[in-house]
Amino acid sequence: MRTTTQRILPLLLLLILIICQPIAALFAQVQTQIIKGRITDQDTKQPLPGAVVQVIDVPNTATATDADGYYKIAGVPLGRVVLQVGMIGYGQRNIPNILVTSGKEVVLNIPMEEKVTEQTEVTIESRTGNEKQRASNELALLSSRSFSIEETRRYAGSRNDPARMASNFAGVSGANDGRNDIIIRGNSPTGLLWRLEGADIFNPSHFGAQGATGGPVGMLNNNTLDRSDFLTGAFPAEYGNANAGVFDLQMRNGNQDKHEFLGQIGFNGFEAGAEGPFSKKSKASYLVNYRYSTLAAVAGLGLNVGTGTAVPFYQDLSFKVNVPTKKAGIFSLYGVGGFSKISFLGRDSDTTNLYTDPNRDTFYRTRMGVVGLSHLYNYSENTWGQANLYITATKVQTDVDSISKATDKDIPFFRENTTTSKVGLRYTINHKFSPMWSVKGGVYADQIQHNLSDSVLARDPLAYPSGWQQQAQSNGDMLLFQSYAQGLYRPTDRLRITLGLHHQYLSLNGSQAIEPRGGLRYDLKGGQELSLGGGLHSQMQPLAAYFLRTRMPNGTQATTNRNLDFTKAIHTVAGYSKSLGQNTRVKLEAYGQFLYNVPVEQRKTYYSILNEGADFGNPEVDSLVNKGKGQNLGLELTLERSFAKGYYFLITGSLYDSKYAGSNNAWRNTAFNSNYIVNALAGKEWPISKKLTFGLDTKITLAGGKRFTPINIAASQAAYQTVRYDDRAYEMQAADYFRADLKVSIRHNAARFSQEFFVDVQNITNRKNPYATNFDAVRGRNITSYQLGLFPNVNYKIVF
Repeated sequence: MRTTTQRILPLLLLLILIICQPIAALFAQVQTQIIKGRITDQDTKQPLPGAVVQVIDVPNTATATDADGYYKIAGVPLGRVVLQVGMIGYGQRNIPNILVTSGKEVVLNIPMEEKVTEQTEVTIESRTGNEKQRASNELALLSSRSFSIEETRRYAGSRNDPARMASNFAGVSGANDGRNDIIIRGNSPTGLLWRLEGADIFNPSHFGAQGATGGPVGMLNNNTLDRSDFLTGAFPAEYGNANAGVFDLQMRNGNQDKHEFLGQIGFNGFEAGAEGPFSKKSKASYLVNYRYSTLAAVAGLGLNVGTGTAVPFYQDLSFKVNVPTKKAGIFSLYGVGGFSKISFLGRDSDTTNLYTDPNRDTFYRTRMGVVGLSHLYNYSENTWGQANLYITATKVQTDVDSISKATDKDIPFFRENTTTSKVGLRYTINHKFSPMWSVKGGVYADQIQHNLSDSVLARDPLAYPSGWQQQAQSNGDMLLFQSYAQGLYRPTDRLRITLGLHHQYLSLNGSQAIEPRGGLRYDLKGGQELSLGGGLHSQMQPLAAYFLRTRMPNGTQATTNRNLDFTKAIHTVAGYSKSLGQNTRVKLEAYGQFLYNVPVEQRKTYYSILNEGADFGNPEVDSLVNKGKGQNLGLELTLERSFAKGYYFLITGSLYDSKYAGSNNAWRNTAFNSNYIVNALAGKEWPISKKLTFGLDTKITLAGGKRFTPINIAASQAAYQTVRYDDRAYEMQAADYFRADLKVSIRHNAARFSQEFFVDVQNITNRKNPYATNFDAVRGRNITSYQLGLFPNVNYKIVF
């Protein structure tokens, strides 16, 4: 039988060959492009007029920013260039590895940090290997890094997905081909905070579950994102309600001078995008991108895509409108939204299907969206404030039917219909007292509405006359209020110290937490850095856990988890890094995380909410108390060369131990304790001509196997479903995970458009990495499903 790839690949290649027919006349033209943007003060966000901007080694490109901080350089040759920015009192910055193509103008908005030491002339401050990956947020001094959107497209195996790209960083586990969950330092993926344009959003993934932070396909589109930050521990006081990490994403602005368009087809879907100005008289711009599932489109044509009934249907839309004004500041309207659906029929299951249960039919539908309006206003030369009002919502509908062994018919077994929405209001204010000292603070208020309906077929019809046992049933709202203040002190240009305090309060049960945070970074001579940080981090429980129903002895039902407090974690991190030249760095971090106040059962069992997020289900354990514990200890190593002179590499290694103790006080491995992760990535570009570039990227991942609880065969046969040993939680470990990816790409610049084509062959060795082992009631034995086999991901993109 022909595979999905064998059916679709010829069609894609034929389409690409038609589109990519060379036009000889275009190759005879001399091609250049425009680089433009705005230079601002990093702390005050004020424009910096008079800054000198130029392209290194390209004559006649020097220019100065205007009164509003804007610059524009025409005649820049295609390829990769280095931009240099200099300003008295701010030193000099070199921005390397800027990709210039014919189809799109390059827009670079660059913040500059004022020097503590007074200067009378511009001094050279070329960024070292350490500085290039520093977080854009100047308060994040360690366990953090920024990343460019080009990296989400460049790395082999990333599928143009920011979440999968982040799995290459130290401390992050990405040994899962089916979901893009971000597992940081042994924590559950539910401990991650997703923030977009300042709004704390729900799980931005197609087919993602309530309370989870991942799914098979990411909803965030890398074509609309700007440079963003990823934090893995001891994060600043402005981030709350998370105890594992933060993905702080920014959307880019559309081109304010020129209309530009994008078309793309690949694994993630068919895409179309547009951006440009509203008027030549203003600097207001728009940006919009739409995507539709590739497999759904092919199936819609009546073609068999090789996935049986499990065809993933999804679509999403991203947009941003940016309106700067001279007196009122900058207004931004932004949004992301999408929905998805899929069916898994047990009769179609085999060992290559990651999700289908051979005993059940599952029908799954999800929706998620956010829309927000923000306003940035400069009160003075040293003070700015930003207000952000947004609405975000997520919806999950799940119907599960058991397959009758006797009649081979479906019997309704589980129904879920949950909707959660949030109206959020943010206000942040920042004041710069001097180049040495600045303070940032803010208040966050989230009004959370929920409508939860979660029922399973009752085992005891006499106790549940309706035939259904309601698990989580609730309709109401609550307020999550957060506030913070944090200061940055720079006594010298080499030393940075941050101190902050975060507070959060949940109106549902009066839970509150006061969390001190702090960190420092000292730049030694020879490109060396020392860093130290720590703090307390708290997080509310998954929403469904609060409203899980318990049947009382008198026949009534009660929400025994309603008064659960926040789970709390103490983070401590120490780091050392050294630049090995302008483009290479080595970094070592050691950390300890100590979790307490963790919900566990009242009776002595193995259960802990720290293991939730290992699958798609919601917590289903009632009568919990905050008496559990956990700890994560680890050591991380990063050796990285930024893209320069045509090549890059990234090698990361993590050794860690993740343990927890349930109410029985026995320490066990968590579901996420794989013990080690090693990633090795490298890439090289060869310019074939001035207009044609060939690229080769590769990635190798080796990680400890997934933890699981052994199956009780006798009990599973009696119950006609998978039953595991309660007293042997996460005792077993699957075989080590190994995957090698190879990506081949071609980039072509024509006179009025640029195009890129790549084939990313994932799992080139076709290794069978175990995904899960379950009991097959029909066959009467355990079966193991495996992760993705050899899979060529074909992608074509055109920009004009």
